[in-house]
Amino acid sequence: MKIFIAADHRGVELKQEIKDFLKDLGHSVVDMGTDNSEKPCDYPPLACKVAVAVAKNRQARGILVCMSGIGLSIAANKVPGAYAALCYNAEAARLSRQHNNANILVLGAKFVGMPEMKKMVKIWLDEKFEGGRHARRFRKIREIEKKFLKNI
Repeated sequence: MKIFIAADHRGVELKQEIKDFLKDLGHSVVDMGTDNSEKPCDYPPLACKVAVAVAKNRQARGILVCMSGIGLSIAANKVPGAYAALCYNAEAARLSRQHNNANILVLGAKFVGMPEMKKMVKIWLDEKFEGGRHARRFRKIREIEKKFLKNI
């Protein structure tokens, strides 16, 4: 699977470890920035790059990492077709796929260590959207996009 990944300066180290982990699992990884943990950078453009790439490549997924994950989630979810889920544990990662069809996993480096992150990433990549009642709810999310967002 193709995975677009980005991190701000607070998530660079974890991003690199996740990239290596993804490659070991056989995934194609596209790093969309940043690579400098010393120089502060703004996260919204990074979130936008990943969200647009994922929205345009429906078979792809995205992973974003920053200190808390909150800002990245907010920014990524502004892009139509991007469904970013901020997860702090494996069960949330599982449910974000099964129930919400999330195509972007957002991780907070301050709250989740690497062993748990790897577990979350693996579960999130392996899980499928369940459909059923969740498909009805997902369609309602798309209806909100169509109502309030342009160029869908």
